[in-house]
Amino acid sequence: MSGVHNFSAGPAMMPAAVLERAREELRDWQGSGMSVMEVSHRGKAFVAAAEKAEADLRTLLGVPDNYRVLFLQGGATLQFSMVPMNLAAPGQRVEYVNTGAWSQKAIDEAGRHWDVAVVADAGAPYRDIPPPSVWRSSASAAYLHYTPNETIGGVEFHYIPDTGDVPLVADMSSTLLSRPLAVDRFGLIYAGAQKNIGPAGLTLVIVRDDLLGRGADTLPAMLSYARQAEAGSMLNTPPTFAWYLAGLVFEWLLAEGGLAAMAGRNYRKAARLYNAIDSSSFYTNPVDEDCRSWMNVPFTLARPELDALFLEQAEAEGLLNLKGHRSVGGMRASLYNAMPMAGAEALVAFMQEFERRHG
Repeated sequence: MSGVHNFSAGPAMMPAAVLERAREELRDWQGSGMSVMEVSHRGKAFVAAAEKAEADLRTLLGVPDNYRVLFLQGGATLQFSMVPMNLAAPGQRVEYVNTGAWSQKAIDEAGRHWDVAVVADAGAPYRDIPPPSVWRSSASAAYLHYTPNETIGGVEFHYIPDTGDVPLVADMSSTLLSRPLAVDRFGLIYAGAQKNIGPAGLTLVIVRDDLLGRGADTLPAMLSYARQAEAGSMLNTPPTFAWYLAGLVFEWLLAEGGLAAMAGRNYRKAARLYNAIDSSSFYTNPVDEDCRSWMNVPFTLARPELDALFLEQAEAEGLLNLKGHRSVGGMRASLYNAMPMAGAEALVAFMQEFERRHG
Protein backbone atom coordinates (compact mmCIF):
# COMPACT_ATOMS: atom_id res chain seq x y z
CA MET A 1 0.00 0.00 0.00
CA SER A 2 1.53 3.32 -1.04
CA GLY A 3 0.75 6.76 0.32
CA VAL A 4 -0.02 5.59 3.85
CA HIS A 5 0.36 7.60 7.03
CA ASN A 6 1.82 5.56 9.89
CA PHE A 7 0.71 6.83 13.32
CA SER A 8 2.53 4.11 15.25
CA ALA A 9 3.94 5.08 18.65
CA GLY A 10 7.09 3.08 17.93
CA PRO A 11 8.77 1.67 16.02
CA ALA A 12 7.60 4.75 14.19
CA MET A 13 7.74 6.05 10.66
CA MET A 14 11.08 7.23 9.27
CA PRO A 15 11.58 10.27 7.02
CA ALA A 16 10.96 9.26 3.42
CA ALA A 17 14.16 10.97 2.25
CA VAL A 18 16.20 8.93 4.75
CA LEU A 19 14.67 5.66 3.58
CA GLU A 20 15.31 6.56 -0.05
CA ARG A 21 18.96 7.33 0.64
CA ALA A 22 19.39 4.13 2.63
CA ARG A 23 17.92 2.17 -0.26
CA GLU A 24 20.32 3.81 -2.71
CA GLU A 25 23.31 3.02 -0.51
CA LEU A 26 22.21 -0.38 0.74
CA ARG A 27 24.37 -2.57 -1.50
CA ASP A 28 27.23 -0.15 -2.17
CA TRP A 29 28.06 2.17 0.71
CA GLN A 30 30.58 4.92 -0.10
CA GLY A 31 31.78 3.02 -3.15
CA SER A 32 32.97 0.08 -1.07
CA GLY A 33 30.92 -2.51 -2.92
CA MET A 34 29.53 -3.55 0.45
CA SER A 35 26.58 -2.57 2.59
CA VAL A 36 27.19 -0.51 5.69
CA MET A 37 25.90 -3.61 7.51
CA GLU A 38 28.87 -5.58 6.19
CA VAL A 39 31.79 -3.31 7.07
CA SER A 40 33.82 -3.40 10.27
CA HIS A 41 32.63 -1.11 13.02
CA ARG A 42 36.31 -0.39 13.70
CA GLY A 43 37.16 0.39 10.09
CA LYS A 44 37.97 3.98 9.13
CA ALA A 45 34.81 4.44 7.07
CA PHE A 46 32.37 3.43 9.77
CA VAL A 47 34.26 5.24 12.54
CA ALA A 48 34.10 8.41 10.43
CA ALA A 49 30.35 7.96 9.91
CA ALA A 50 29.83 7.37 13.63
CA GLU A 51 31.83 10.47 14.52
CA LYS A 52 29.85 12.55 12.02
CA ALA A 53 26.58 11.28 13.49
CA GLU A 54 27.69 12.41 16.95
CA ALA A 55 28.88 15.77 15.64
CA ASP A 56 25.56 16.38 13.87
CA LEU A 57 23.61 15.42 16.99
CA ARG A 58 25.72 17.82 19.05
CA THR A 59 24.99 20.58 16.54
CA LEU A 60 21.25 19.88 16.55
CA LEU A 61 20.95 19.90 20.34
CA GLY A 62 23.77 22.28 21.17
CA VAL A 63 25.35 19.64 23.42
CA PRO A 64 28.01 21.31 25.62
CA ASP A 65 31.59 20.07 25.50
CA ASN A 66 31.38 18.69 29.04
CA TYR A 67 28.81 16.07 28.04
CA ARG A 68 29.47 12.68 26.48
CA VAL A 69 27.18 11.19 23.83
CA LEU A 70 26.82 7.42 23.96
CA PHE A 71 25.24 5.16 21.32
CA LEU A 72 24.15 2.11 23.31
CA GLN A 73 21.93 -0.97 23.12
CA GLY A 74 19.17 -2.37 25.30
CA GLY A 75 16.53 0.29 24.73
CA ALA A 76 15.37 2.83 27.27
CA THR A 77 14.29 -0.10 29.45
CA LEU A 78 17.91 -1.04 30.18
CA GLN A 79 18.49 2.58 31.20
CA PHE A 80 15.94 2.10 33.99
CA SER A 81 18.68 0.00 35.64
CA MET A 82 21.79 1.68 34.28
CA VAL A 83 20.84 5.10 35.63
CA PRO A 84 20.80 4.11 39.32
CA MET A 85 23.71 1.69 38.83
CA ASN A 86 25.88 4.52 37.55
CA LEU A 87 24.61 7.56 39.43
CA ALA A 88 23.75 6.34 42.94
CA ALA A 89 25.82 4.87 45.77
CA PRO A 90 24.41 1.87 47.67
CA GLY A 91 21.61 3.04 49.94
CA GLN A 92 21.53 6.55 48.48
CA ARG A 93 18.11 8.05 47.85
CA VAL A 94 17.00 8.29 44.21
CA GLU A 95 13.95 10.37 43.32
CA TYR A 96 11.25 9.87 40.70
CA VAL A 97 8.21 11.74 39.45
CA ASN A 98 5.42 9.40 38.35
CA THR A 99 3.25 10.70 35.53
CA GLY A 100 2.42 7.51 33.66
CA ALA A 101 3.21 3.97 32.61
CA TRP A 102 6.82 4.59 31.61
CA SER A 103 7.58 6.53 34.78
CA GLN A 104 6.18 3.61 36.75
CA LYS A 105 8.32 1.10 34.88
CA ALA A 106 11.43 3.13 35.66
CA ILE A 107 10.40 3.33 39.32
CA ASP A 108 9.76 -0.41 39.54
CA GLU A 109 13.12 -1.29 38.02
CA ALA A 110 15.10 1.13 40.16
CA GLY A 111 13.26 -0.13 43.24
CA ARG A 112 14.77 -3.59 42.82
CA HIS A 113 18.02 -2.45 44.41
CA TRP A 114 17.79 1.21 45.43
CA ASP A 115 15.91 3.38 47.91
CA VAL A 116 13.36 4.96 45.58
CA ALA A 117 11.43 8.02 46.69
CA VAL A 118 8.44 8.96 44.53
CA VAL A 119 8.40 12.70 45.14
CA ALA A 120 5.21 13.28 43.14
CA ASP A 121 2.61 10.88 41.76
CA ALA A 122 -0.12 11.91 39.35
CA GLY A 123 -1.89 8.60 39.95
CA ALA A 124 -3.88 6.55 37.48
CA PRO A 125 -5.39 7.29 35.03
CA TYR A 126 -2.52 9.81 34.60
CA ARG A 127 -4.15 12.84 33.09
CA ASP A 128 -2.09 15.64 34.59
CA ILE A 129 1.24 16.57 36.22
CA PRO A 130 1.54 17.41 39.92
CA PRO A 131 2.82 21.01 40.26
CA PRO A 132 6.44 21.31 41.45
CA SER A 133 5.22 23.10 44.57
CA VAL A 134 3.99 19.76 45.98
CA TRP A 135 7.05 17.67 45.06
CA ARG A 136 8.71 16.17 48.14
CA SER A 137 12.28 16.33 46.87
CA SER A 138 15.54 16.36 48.82
CA ALA A 139 18.83 18.15 48.20
CA SER A 140 20.69 14.96 49.18
CA ALA A 141 19.24 12.76 46.42
CA ALA A 142 21.60 11.19 43.89
CA TYR A 143 19.33 12.40 41.10
CA LEU A 144 15.72 13.19 40.21
CA HIS A 145 14.21 11.26 37.29
CA TYR A 146 11.18 12.21 35.23
CA THR A 147 9.59 11.29 31.91
CA PRO A 148 9.02 14.48 29.87
CA ASN A 149 6.53 12.74 27.58
CA GLU A 150 4.43 9.70 28.44
CA THR A 151 3.94 7.89 25.15
CA ILE A 152 0.99 5.81 26.35
CA GLY A 153 -1.04 8.42 28.20
CA GLY A 154 -0.15 11.48 26.14
CA VAL A 155 0.95 13.56 29.15
CA GLU A 156 3.85 15.94 28.52
CA PHE A 157 5.89 18.42 30.53
CA HIS A 158 6.12 21.78 28.77
CA TYR A 159 8.85 22.96 31.12
CA ILE A 160 12.08 21.63 32.59
CA PRO A 161 11.90 21.05 36.36
CA ASP A 162 14.35 22.97 38.52
CA THR A 163 16.22 20.53 40.77
CA GLY A 164 18.97 22.81 42.01
CA ASP A 165 22.22 20.90 42.50
CA VAL A 166 20.53 17.50 42.22
CA PRO A 167 21.22 16.04 38.73
CA LEU A 168 18.09 15.93 36.59
CA VAL A 169 17.61 12.69 34.62
CA ALA A 170 15.09 12.40 31.79
CA ASP A 171 13.67 9.56 29.70
CA MET A 172 13.18 11.47 26.44
CA SER A 173 12.45 8.46 24.25
CA SER A 174 9.39 10.00 22.61
CA THR A 175 10.32 13.69 22.61
CA LEU A 176 14.07 14.07 21.98
CA LEU A 177 14.75 15.98 18.73
CA SER A 178 11.15 17.17 18.45
CA ARG A 179 12.14 20.75 19.48
CA PRO A 180 15.15 22.67 20.85
CA LEU A 181 16.38 21.58 24.28
CA ALA A 182 18.58 23.15 26.97
CA VAL A 183 20.83 20.12 27.47
CA ASP A 184 22.83 21.90 30.16
CA ARG A 185 19.80 21.77 32.47
CA PHE A 186 20.23 17.99 32.73
CA GLY A 187 22.67 15.59 34.30
CA LEU A 188 21.66 12.77 31.98
CA ILE A 189 19.24 12.28 29.08
CA TYR A 190 18.40 8.94 27.51
CA ALA A 191 16.16 7.95 24.63
CA GLY A 192 15.25 4.83 22.73
CA ALA A 193 15.74 5.54 19.05
CA GLN A 194 12.51 4.26 17.56
CA LYS A 195 10.50 7.50 17.71
CA ASN A 196 12.37 10.53 16.33
CA ILE A 197 15.92 9.19 16.06
CA GLY A 198 15.93 6.06 13.91
CA PRO A 199 15.14 2.36 14.03
CA ALA A 200 14.82 0.23 17.15
CA GLY A 201 18.05 -1.26 18.47
CA LEU A 202 19.86 1.95 19.38
CA THR A 203 19.67 4.04 22.55
CA LEU A 204 21.12 7.52 22.98
CA VAL A 205 22.58 8.63 26.30
CA ILE A 206 23.84 12.17 26.87
CA VAL A 207 25.63 12.37 30.21
CA ARG A 208 27.56 15.12 31.96
CA ASP A 209 31.24 14.33 32.48
CA ASP A 210 31.23 14.74 36.26
CA LEU A 211 28.64 11.95 36.59
CA LEU A 212 30.69 9.33 34.76
CA GLY A 213 32.77 8.31 37.74
CA ARG A 214 29.93 7.64 40.15
CA GLY A 215 29.35 4.02 39.18
CA ALA A 216 31.07 1.26 41.15
CA ASP A 217 34.22 -0.25 39.68
CA THR A 218 32.54 -3.65 39.93
CA LEU A 219 29.85 -2.76 37.37
CA PRO A 220 29.89 -4.98 34.28
CA ALA A 221 31.72 -3.08 31.55
CA MET A 222 28.70 -3.04 29.24
CA LEU A 223 26.60 -1.39 31.97
CA SER A 224 29.13 1.29 32.86
CA TYR A 225 28.74 4.75 31.34
CA ALA A 226 32.39 5.45 32.10
CA ARG A 227 33.60 2.33 30.30
CA GLN A 228 31.28 2.95 27.35
CA ALA A 229 32.51 6.53 27.09
CA GLU A 230 36.15 5.41 27.19
CA ALA A 231 35.46 2.96 24.36
CA GLY A 232 33.51 5.37 22.18
CA SER A 233 30.38 3.22 22.59
CA MET A 234 32.23 0.31 20.99
CA LEU A 235 33.00 -2.07 23.83
CA ASN A 236 31.43 -4.66 21.58
CA THR A 237 29.98 -4.55 18.08
CA PRO A 238 27.38 -1.78 18.17
CA PRO A 239 24.12 -1.80 16.16
CA THR A 240 25.90 -0.39 13.13
CA PHE A 241 22.95 -0.14 10.76
CA ALA A 242 20.80 1.64 13.35
CA TRP A 243 23.69 4.02 14.10
CA TYR A 244 24.12 4.72 10.38
CA LEU A 245 20.40 5.40 9.92
CA ALA A 246 20.33 7.68 12.95
CA GLY A 247 23.16 9.62 11.34
CA LEU A 248 21.08 10.01 8.17
CA VAL A 249 18.16 11.27 10.28
CA PHE A 250 20.43 13.86 11.92
CA GLU A 251 21.55 15.04 8.48
CA TRP A 252 17.90 15.26 7.38
CA LEU A 253 16.97 17.30 10.45
CA LEU A 254 19.77 19.77 9.79
CA ALA A 255 18.76 20.09 6.15
CA GLU A 256 15.14 20.71 7.18
CA GLY A 257 16.09 23.67 9.36
CA GLY A 258 17.00 22.01 12.64
CA LEU A 259 14.97 21.59 15.79
CA ALA A 260 13.36 25.04 15.73
CA ALA A 261 11.77 24.12 12.39
CA MET A 262 10.70 20.74 13.78
CA ALA A 263 9.11 22.43 16.79
CA GLY A 264 6.98 24.63 14.56
CA ARG A 265 5.81 21.70 12.47
CA ASN A 266 5.10 19.50 15.48
CA TYR A 267 3.15 22.19 17.28
CA ARG A 268 0.97 22.82 14.23
CA LYS A 269 0.25 19.11 13.70
CA ALA A 270 -0.76 18.60 17.32
CA ALA A 271 -2.81 21.80 17.44
CA ARG A 272 -4.73 20.75 14.30
CA LEU A 273 -5.66 17.41 15.83
CA TYR A 274 -6.51 18.76 19.29
CA ASN A 275 -8.67 21.48 17.75
CA ALA A 276 -10.60 18.85 15.81
CA ILE A 277 -11.11 16.78 18.96
CA ASP A 278 -12.11 19.73 21.15
CA SER A 279 -14.58 21.08 18.60
CA SER A 280 -16.35 17.72 18.44
CA SER A 281 -18.87 16.09 20.75
CA PHE A 282 -17.95 12.69 19.31
CA TYR A 283 -14.22 12.60 20.23
CA THR A 284 -12.56 13.26 23.58
CA ASN A 285 -8.99 13.71 24.78
CA PRO A 286 -8.72 12.98 28.52
CA VAL A 287 -5.51 14.91 29.30
CA ASP A 288 -5.49 18.31 31.01
CA GLU A 289 -4.94 20.99 28.37
CA ASP A 290 -1.78 22.39 29.97
CA CYS A 291 0.07 19.06 29.71
CA ARG A 292 -1.10 17.58 26.43
CA SER A 293 1.56 15.87 24.37
CA TRP A 294 2.70 17.14 20.99
CA MET A 295 3.92 13.67 20.11
CA ASN A 296 1.19 11.23 21.20
CA VAL A 297 -2.47 12.21 21.06
CA PRO A 298 -4.88 9.70 22.64
CA PHE A 299 -8.59 10.08 22.02
CA THR A 300 -11.78 8.12 22.55
CA LEU A 301 -15.03 7.84 20.63
CA ALA A 302 -18.37 8.67 22.24
CA ARG A 303 -19.52 5.17 21.31
CA PRO A 304 -16.76 2.64 22.08
CA GLU A 305 -18.58 -0.06 20.13
CA LEU A 306 -17.51 1.85 17.01
CA ASP A 307 -13.79 1.53 17.77
CA ALA A 308 -13.24 -1.52 15.57
CA LEU A 309 -15.11 0.04 12.66
CA PHE A 310 -13.15 3.29 13.05
CA LEU A 311 -9.86 1.42 12.87
CA GLU A 312 -10.97 -0.73 9.94
CA GLN A 313 -12.12 2.24 7.88
CA ALA A 314 -9.10 4.34 8.84
CA GLU A 315 -6.79 1.59 7.63
CA ALA A 316 -8.70 1.41 4.36
CA GLU A 317 -7.92 5.12 3.95
CA GLY A 318 -4.20 4.53 4.58
CA LEU A 319 -4.28 5.79 8.19
CA LEU A 320 -2.41 3.06 10.03
CA ASN A 321 -1.65 2.05 13.63
CA LEU A 322 -4.21 4.26 15.36
CA LYS A 323 -5.24 1.72 17.98
CA GLY A 324 -4.60 2.96 21.51
CA HIS A 325 -2.30 1.13 23.89
CA ARG A 326 -3.87 -2.03 25.29
CA SER A 327 -3.74 -0.59 28.82
CA VAL A 328 -5.93 2.44 28.01
CA GLY A 329 -7.86 1.54 24.86
CA GLY A 330 -9.34 4.05 22.45
CA MET A 331 -7.16 5.60 19.78
CA ARG A 332 -3.73 7.16 19.71
CA ALA A 333 -2.12 9.20 16.95
CA SER A 334 1.64 9.66 17.19
CA LEU A 335 2.92 12.74 15.39
CA TYR A 336 6.70 12.39 15.39
CA ASN A 337 9.03 14.45 13.20
CA ALA A 338 8.62 12.25 10.13
CA MET A 339 4.83 12.64 10.10
CA PRO A 340 3.97 15.36 7.58
CA MET A 341 1.24 17.91 8.13
CA ALA A 342 -0.62 16.16 5.34
CA GLY A 343 -0.92 13.12 7.60
CA ALA A 344 -2.53 15.14 10.39
CA GLU A 345 -4.87 16.78 7.89
CA ALA A 346 -5.85 13.40 6.41
CA LEU A 347 -6.62 12.03 9.88
CA VAL A 348 -8.76 15.04 10.80
CA ALA A 349 -10.67 14.80 7.54
CA PHE A 350 -11.35 11.11 8.14
CA MET A 351 -12.43 11.74 11.74
CA GLN A 352 -14.87 14.41 10.67
CA GLU A 353 -16.37 12.22 7.96
CA PHE A 354 -16.62 9.27 10.36
CA GLU A 355 -18.45 11.45 12.89
CA ARG A 356 -20.80 12.72 10.18
CA ARG A 357 -21.77 9.14 9.33
CA HIS A 358 -21.86 7.65 12.82
CA GLY A 359 -22.20 10.47 15.32
